[in-house]
Amino acid sequence: MKFDPASRIQDLRQFGEYGDVNPSITDSATYTFMQAKTMADTFHGETEGCFLYSRHWNPSNKYLADAMAAMEGTEAGWVTGSGMGAITTAFLQLCNSGDHIISSMTIYGGSFAFLQNWLPRFNINVTFVNITDLDAVRAAIRPNTKVIYTETMTNPMLQISDIPALAKISNENNIKLVVDNTFTPMMVTPSRLGAHIVVYSLTKFVNGKNDCVAGAICGTHDFIGQLIDVNSGTAMLLGPVLDPMRSSSILKNMHTLHLRMKQHSFNAMYLANKFVEAGVTIHYPGLPTNKGHETLKRMMDPQFGFGGMIAIDLGTAEQASKLMEKMEIEDVGYLAVSLGYFKTLFSNSGKSTSSEVPEEVQREMGLSEGMVRFSVGLDNDIERTWEKIHKSLRETGCI
Repeated sequence: MKFDPASRIQDLRQFGEYGDVNPSITDSATYTFMQAKTMADTFHGETEGCFLYSRHWNPSNKYLADAMAAMEGTEAGWVTGSGMGAITTAFLQLCNSGDHIISSMTIYGGSFAFLQNWLPRFNINVTFVNITDLDAVRAAIRPNTKVIYTETMTNPMLQISDIPALAKISNENNIKLVVDNTFTPMMVTPSRLGAHIVVYSLTKFVNGKNDCVAGAICGTHDFIGQLIDVNSGTAMLLGPVLDPMRSSSILKNMHTLHLRMKQHSFNAMYLANKFVEAGVTIHYPGLPTNKGHETLKRMMDPQFGFGGMIAIDLGTAEQASKLMEKMEIEDVGYLAVSLGYFKTLFSNSGKSTSSEVPEEVQREMGLSEGMVRFSVGLDNDIERTWEKIHKSLRETGCI
C-alpha cells in the first residue's frame, strides 16, 4: 500500500479527556501517582502511559510527537521548543568529544553556526561538503565520523539531497544520516528513503501560521528513548521542552498541512514559470532545467508538488533590496525571514538567514549577494500576485 502521510495523520485516534474531538491540553508541570512504585518505575522508563514531569513527557507533547512520527513513518518522535532545539539535541545525543560530522555546506545559517562555531569548542569537528557530490561525501569520511547531515531541500540554494544515495553511504560506514525536512513536509519522507533521524522546525510549513517556534525529532523507539533518559538523555537534561498550548495548536494545524502544501506548490510553480518568461535567473526544483529536478522527482510524492520555496538572483544586494521594498509596498507579501506562512515572505538570504555563513563560504556555495528567497504563500489568485511582482520588477529596473 502506498505511504500517504496525510492519511496517516487523519487516521490518528486522539480524543480528549472527556471525549473531546480535540485532545485535551495539559495544563500541568507535574503528575500524580496512586502508588509510589509506579512513580519509581516511571523514573526508570519502565511504565507506559504514565507521565512524570512535563520536561520529560506530557500528554499534549506526546500527541504532537505521535502525529509527527505518523507523518514521517518513524517508530517515535519528540518535540522541542524550537527547530534549533531539535537539531542541537539530536547532534549532542549522537556525538561525543572527539567525533566528526559531515554536513552539507548549504544549510540554514543557524545550523551552520552551531556546527562551525559551537561544536568545535567541545572537540567535535565538522567537514562541510557539496552534498550533491557523493564522491566528496565519501572522501570526507573519517574513522570517527558519526553523522552525515543535510537538508532535503537545502537553505537557501534549494539544492536537492539524494537521500537514498546518502543513506547507502551512511549504512556502509556505520554512520547515522540526519535529515532536516523543514522545507519539504509530506512532499518527501526521508525515513522511508533511508534517513535514520529526521528533524524539523515546526515553526515553518507544519504549523503554517508563524505564531510560535517549535521543533521535532523523528526516529526509532530506541533513539527517542535515549533522548529522554533521565540520566543521560540530551532532551531530558538540556530541557528544550515545548509548551503544551503550542503543541495543541500545531497538532490542529497539521490536519490542513496536505492542503496547504499543494497550494504552496501550485503557486510557486506558477511564479517560477513566470520568472523564467521574464528572463529572471531563478532556482526552483520544479523546473526541468534545475539540477535537482530529477532527484526530487525520484523521491517525492507528486500529489504535493515541488514545494513553496523559490529563489531569484538579481546580481547585487542593492537591487535585491529595491525589489523587496517595492514588493512590500505593492502588497506582494512581507519583507521578513522565516517561511511556510500563509502570506508570501521574501528576504535577501546572504544578509539575513544565511548571514552567519562567512562571505567566502557563501561565494564557494554559489550564494549570490543578490539572491532573494521567496516562501510563496497561499494566495487564491496567484495571477494577481504575479502582476504585482512584475510591476515591481519593471519599476525597479530588474527587467
